[in-house]
Amino acid sequence: MFRPLAAMALLGAGLVAACSPTFNWREVRVESTSLTAMMPCKPDTAAREVPMAGRQVRLTALSCEAGGATFAVLFADVGDPARLGEALAQWKAATLANLRSAAAQETPFLPHGALALPQSLQVVASGQRADGSTVESHAAYFAHGSHVFQAVIYAGQLKPEQASSFFAGLGFP
Repeated sequence: MFRPLAAMALLGAGLVAACSPTFNWREVRVESTSLTAMMPCKPDTAAREVPMAGRQVRLTALSCEAGGATFAVLFADVGDPARLGEALAQWKAATLANLRSAAAQETPFLPHGALALPQSLQVVASGQRADGSTVESHAAYFAHGSHVFQAVIYAGQLKPEQASSFFAGLGFP
């Protein structure tokens, strides 16, 4: 009599494991800024110093991998709000150069509460990883206060529903 119960318990545990979502969306508050983002997995944080808009800045990244894609939100404080547009344009150009992308599709992008700058864009591009494999990129560049932001997804093949959830979840209170 105990065997059927044990079998049912194992079957139930197996079904629960099989139903665990690939994308476990959660709201993340981006440290030292007021940005909130929806991430499909628990992000790790890393930082390094980089040149941006004529000075060295600390670039911080929150990133994770889910469903074969890398999701990241990066940000830096450029210190001078007058240099935000320049920093966003440089960042976009550097990203496209790193992808070795010849062309990109750009559309305006303005998450709730972000500054309305001409350089606030969503950019979709295809390129190559360092190992030569193909990668698709969907990135958004925007600013708030003296901070610049990049929200980006990298994948072998991007899925529209991943991008819409990720980018719709960006905003400032």
